[in-house]
Order: sequence, then structure tokens, then C-alpha cells
Amino acid sequence: MDHVATEVADKVLTIRFNRADKKNALTSAMYAAVTSALSAAADDPGVRVVIITGSEDSFTAGNDLKDFIANQNVSGGPVIEFLRVFSNFPKPIIAAVNGLAIGVGTTLLLHCDLAYAAQGARFQMPFVNLAAVPEFASSLLLPRLIGHVRAADLLMMGEPFTADKALALGLLNAVLAPADVMTHAMAKAKVLAGKPPAALRQTKALMRGNLGEIATRIELENELFSDCLKSAEFQEAATAFFEKRAPDFSKF
Repeated sequence: MDHVATEVADKVLTIRFNRADKKNALTSAMYAAVTSALSAAADDPGVRVVIITGSEDSFTAGNDLKDFIANQNVSGGPVIEFLRVFSNFPKPIIAAVNGLAIGVGTTLLLHCDLAYAAQGARFQMPFVNLAAVPEFASSLLLPRLIGHVRAADLLMMGEPFTADKALALGLLNAVLAPADVMTHAMAKAKVLAGKPPAALRQTKALMRGNLGEIATRIELENELFSDCLKSAEFQEAATAFFEKRAPDFSKF
């Protein structure tokens, strides 16, 4: 089974994480598949809007940790290329969050233009808990969106939060019944697909502002993240994760 499913209808490309048995945890192959779909869509006049969603009860549980450790590369590779392509995508992206949204499942919302989530969806950015730093320019974009103290609460405490809180913070446009999320997202996508495409792209570009600043922050985060992966703190966090116990950082 393909772990990323794509479909185009009515000039809307739907990209679906499709690894439900692993809570849609992302592998390098999945990142590469999404990047390929977005790269093709960027130049395809038959695609005017993209919806990104998950399957069953999960949007994505974030990175598959074993796969990520084995394939992480600060200067390139599927994860880095995904971050670059997604953050520079010129057409509207809509997130339809159907459940668990951990790590990149939350930070990618900062690069979407519209976002809808199911009641009961859970969000979390647990980077510090894993002895790592934030990614996907979230250290820049999240404080800009919600202010420093609220961003610090999410990024430093690393605790889960509800869809209602995400809505109140401005990460979402609406919280809906689970059965209605994709229908609502598709309806919005079709409205956007009917609008003047050049004007829509230009509006997105104006709202996004200085993409160079975002790219620079992504690169800095990547460098620091790579350093974290070599640290004793991360080794303890990863070992604890795989042993299903609480990490002990008291010796650091």
C-alpha cells in the first residue's frame, strides 16, 4: 500500500497520509512522495488548490523516529526538501486535520492558508521533550502568530493541546464534527479553485512576506536539530521513547 495517496478532482489536489496502522508517522519515503506531488502541482495548471489530510483517527503522529534517525541529513534529504518545497509552495494549501497532529503535524499548519480540525483532534510540539529544537520555522512563525509567551508555553512545555485551543490561538479556521472536516475543506477548496489563479497566488505571496527569512530560520533550526541528534540528552530521550519510559535528564 502507498503510504501517501493523491487524487485530483475539480482542480483540487488531495494529499493523504495513508499509514494509519502507525498513526501516519512520516518516513523519508512519505516525505519524498509529498514533495514530489507538491513540486508537480506547483507547475500544473490543472491544480489550483491543495488539501493535505490524514487517514482514520490521525493526521500524523510526526516523524517515524527510527526512520528519521537513520536518514536525517541537515544539508539535504527527503525531510529537508519537504520543508523547503512546502514552505515555498505558491498555491493555497488547506489542512484538514482529522485527529492526532504531533510535531510536524502541528508546525506545518503555520505554512497552510486555511486549516480545519475535527473535534477531539490533539496537537503537540514535543521537540524539547525529545531533547531537540523546533523545526519548520516554528520558532519564528509561532511567536509571530500568537506572541512569545504563548509560543513558549507550546514549544518549551511541549504539552498536548486541544483543537479548541488551537482555534483560539489562531492556528485553525474552524473546529468541526469529524465527519464534516474533509467535506468542509473540500467545499472551501472548490471556492478557491474558482477564483482568479494568478491573483490568488500573488495574494498568498504578499501575505507570506519574506520567504528568505523563513528559509534562513528553517536552515538554522535544521543545523541545531542535527547537533541535538548527536547529544547525550537526545540519546536518553530516544532510549526512553523506545523503552516506553519517562526520560531522566537529571544527570545533564
